[in-house]
Amino acid sequence: MSGSIATVGYGLAAIGPAIGIGLVVGKTIEGVARQPELAGRLQVLMWIGIAFTEALAFIGIATGFIFGF
Repeated sequence: MSGSIATVGYGLAAIGPAIGIGLVVGKTIEGVARQPELAGRLQVLMWIGIAFTEALAFIGIATGFIFGF
């Protein structure tokens, strides 16, 4: 068997941020359903949470490039 398993590693590393983003968006929808007057504020916090969660995916791909070659 030849090749690098870095792509498999990145695929596994992308599962965590995907679950995290799903939780962030789901809880934001739940919060807006409970208190619609806070929709704007919750949406801003949701985008900040998504940005931080997505940073984990970028760290995963950077690690794959650094240590995979």
